[in-house]
Amino acid sequence: MTWQDLLNSQRVRPHKTSSQELYDLRAVVERDLADSQIPDLSDDRRFATAYNAVLQL
Repeated sequence: MTWQDLLNSQRVRPHKTSSQELYDLRAVVERDLADSQIPDLSDDRRFATAYNAVLQL
């Protein structure tokens, strides 16, 4: 299925982002990356937190 097919079937829709939305997402990424450096967290939790930062990007 092509991107155009997805658009035509309305399974995806165009989205116009705002500067505020991008700013908010960057804040989540920065927070998660900082949290992933907390040494008291388990390695699994630190990895999951860093992974979430990547998902936000």
